[in-house]
Amino acid sequence: MLICKVQPKGCVSQGISTCQGCMIDVIFRNVLEIMGKDTVLVIPPGCAAQFSGTGPEASVTVAGIQGNLENSAAIASGISEGFKAQGNDHTRVVVLAGDGATVDIGIQSLSGAMERNEDILYICYDNEAYMNTGIQGSSSTPYGASTTTTPAGKPVNSKDLIQIVMAHHVPYAATASIANIPDLRRKVQKAKDIRGCRVIHVMSPCPTGWGYKSAKTVEVARDAINSGAWVLLEYEDGKVTLGAKPSNLGHMEKYIGEQKRFSGVSEEQLKCMNEHVTARYEYLSKLSAL
Repeated sequence: MLICKVQPKGCVSQGISTCQGCMIDVIFRNVLEIMGKDTVLVIPPGCAAQFSGTGPEASVTVAGIQGNLENSAAIASGISEGFKAQGNDHTRVVVLAGDGATVDIGIQSLSGAMERNEDILYICYDNEAYMNTGIQGSSSTPYGASTTTTPAGKPVNSKDLIQIVMAHHVPYAATASIANIPDLRRKVQKAKDIRGCRVIHVMSPCPTGWGYKSAKTVEVARDAINSGAWVLLEYEDGKVTLGAKPSNLGHMEKYIGEQKRFSGVSEEQLKCMNEHVTARYEYLSKLSAL
């Protein structure tokens, strides 16, 4: 039997197998459209590993490697240094990793890469749990959210990845969201044009793990921005720049009400959540005024 494979026009094949309503596909395509074919990918195990597999539904047309959860930044650093030794100053090295491979298991190698200011672009798509292996809680899982390892709701707040990144004084870092693709594309383009270690933290809601209708992904992500649960910002040359002020800052009711993972949140917990997002935004606002 003759099988004819049609080459995709972009850097990603036309068929992928993410869950219905998942926007990692959209993130991946937009990032690679901007970065172009002169790119090497590093993808650890996780949801995005579907793009770097061997099946026809999981193929990309750029070079790449799938490593381990703990060493994506180290692998990317080695590739980047290898290009430097060869005199190659044009090929970009991009990591695409989830929150588990970034904020948890991979934080050590990422910290080292940031300290050394390796010439890599590290993109974390954050669905706030280990969605690929059974919806276990991660350090990005927010307070009150139910996962298979926090069935009664997570009792503590999540790590603040962007502030950890800023503490390393990298040349460029940003947060982004699938609710605002033009903003994501602008930040990826800016990161492409800067040398050194760049980090972009992208919110990517998961209908499977968060428990909402798959058609509501963009709406849920937008409500996260409007409530202050997710803050859009940039960090460049030591300066913090915030996006527009959330239209409903400190009012998480609509956002968490859309998701089954927050169904056990009490009124007291909701009050704590509202206070936390408000205090965090006010703190970031102070940083942006410096």
